[in-house]
Amino acid sequence: MEPIKTNFSSYNFEKIVDIIIRLGVLAVLLMWCFDILKPFVLILIWAVVIAIAIFPVYSFLSKIFRGKKILAVLVLILLMLSVIMVPSGLVVYSLYEGVNHFRELFNAGESLIPPPGGTTENWPKIAQPIIDVWQAASDNMQDVVVKYSDQIKEYGAIILIAFASVSKGIVSFIISIIIAGVLLVYSDSSADVSQKIFRKLVGSNSDHFAEISVVTIRNVVKGILGVAFIQATMASLGFFIAGVPFAGLWTILCLILAIVQIGVGPIVIPVIIYMFSVSDTTTAVILAIWLGITLLIDNILKPILLGRNAPAPMLVIFLGSIGGFLYNGFIGLFLGAIILTIGYKLFMTWLETDNL
Repeated sequence: MEPIKTNFSSYNFEKIVDIIIRLGVLAVLLMWCFDILKPFVLILIWAVVIAIAIFPVYSFLSKIFRGKKILAVLVLILLMLSVIMVPSGLVVYSLYEGVNHFRELFNAGESLIPPPGGTTENWPKIAQPIIDVWQAASDNMQDVVVKYSDQIKEYGAIILIAFASVSKGIVSFIISIIIAGVLLVYSDSSADVSQKIFRKLVGSNSDHFAEISVVTIRNVVKGILGVAFIQATMASLGFFIAGVPFAGLWTILCLILAIVQIGVGPIVIPVIIYMFSVSDTTTAVILAIWLGITLLIDNILKPILLGRNAPAPMLVIFLGSIGGFLYNGFIGLFLGAIILTIGYKLFMTWLETDNL
């Protein structure tokens, strides 16, 4: 019997070594593939999210064009690219005009910042430090810059990094939209692949989990990102028409704050106060009414777009947006909210499911 035990042990050892070698080769291959795709992972994920979110619109256009999928995709992609690129161009132009205006004032020896208006005399005493800094900056900008040089360097670096991230994010958006169009053309095979992946991961409940993922993505895109984009667009129109300095910068900040569920208030309220101080009363009042509507419109749009139930608690969306922005920059601001919300919904569904 001893030779049999020896052969059996030898066989087990060879089998274990064979499995280890196979797993090692597979691990190396997977890591290699991941390293190759790593620069495109976020773009591909965002492309999948966009394709899922706009699929109903794509289906509608396909019916209009009598089943011509490529034509429907081309129209939809061109429309989305115009929605992204036109506002982006206006924002960049606004920032360029603002910097150019400051340069002209500096060359002419004029004050870069207008002095506080007469209405600031009626402001409460708690706002006096702000008025003092404002007046000092208007009288002698150089002294204020020297006095607050450390703070300006710190926050200036943060703003420059944020703008670089925004520029990179816009390019990523454009590429993702194009890839999403390709996915829509092959939507049938893409859906089949996704169902197979869910079936491997969760077994018999794959259809249920896949449906939850799709519904969550569409709800977040419509109710969170869509409302944020509408608010930022409305605020931008008010800024540009009223002639608010650096309207592009305030537009980007409004979009970011709206996505993280803080709201556009921290931007539009100071802008309204500023315009009442330096602009004519009619312009300031009209701008205040418009921005007031912008500030409150999410209370109307969210219930309409989300229905009665939000896809996740606002804390989840807030943490997802902030975490995504810190981890992946501007595009992570959008993806973070979506991915964390999907994870939350799937986890809660898993807890409520008896058998997987």
